[in-house]
Amino acid sequence: MSAHDGQPRKRGGGVVDKATPGQVMTLARNPPLTHSVPGKAVGNATPGQLGFLANLFEAGNASRAGSKRRRLPGRAGFPRNKTLDGYDRGMASFPADRGRGQLEGLESVERAEDLVLYGDVGRGKTHLAIAIGVLACQRMIPVRFLAASSLVMRLRKAKDENRLDQEPKAIGGAGLVIIDELGCLPIDIDGARLLFQAGADGYETRGVVSASNLESGGWGDVFGDGDMVAAVIDRIVHHGRILRFHGESYRNRHSLMK
Repeated sequence: MSAHDGQPRKRGGGVVDKATPGQVMTLARNPPLTHSVPGKAVGNATPGQLGFLANLFEAGNASRAGSKRRRLPGRAGFPRNKTLDGYDRGMASFPADRGRGQLEGLESVERAEDLVLYGDVGRGKTHLAIAIGVLACQRMIPVRFLAASSLVMRLRKAKDENRLDQEPKAIGGAGLVIIDELGCLPIDIDGARLLFQAGADGYETRGVVSASNLESGGWGDVFGDGDMVAAVIDRIVHHGRILRFHGESYRNRHSLMK
């Protein structure tokens, strides 16, 4: 074949000898290479050609990683974008063995631990939960952000449609699950059991961040079952930490109606 008929010119054995930039770009639109193709290519390549291939594949990997990093926040379901930049950390009391460095290092996510953000409304719990999730997305960790009431409705619908066994799989692809507003709205016993089961399915397999204005003593009002409450608390004690939030409501401090 000649370069004039739109195809790269090949020499014996089907190896491309010369090609134009346009022909290369046309070939680049094809599906990704199978592992055997570059394996054969590097066997006959010169050091300079190997350097070119290394740069090409590195650029391709970086491009795919960048695309995934941009997609993850949209798939997470964050209600708004929040980061740790400028966040008032003074409203949170960190455990003695779990400071800000460990939090921002996502150690609880890496260890598939529970993190409960507890405090009254307006203390920055949701902001911090979203910021942790955004940080996880930046580090290529899939995240799912769900309000507790929305998660219960989602699970209840799945149960009614006889696909409850499939729903955890939809959430299960996440390395971090964030459950916001736990205890803000009442949940009946059936919904509480579904919520507990969703959490139990991910025990020790993914990180979970929960934001709640209820202290553990009030969780019986949410789960409606003493055994379930005991199991939840046991899980947090075994593999988790509680961050307590205090101080004046951020919304009150910055309210225009004074």
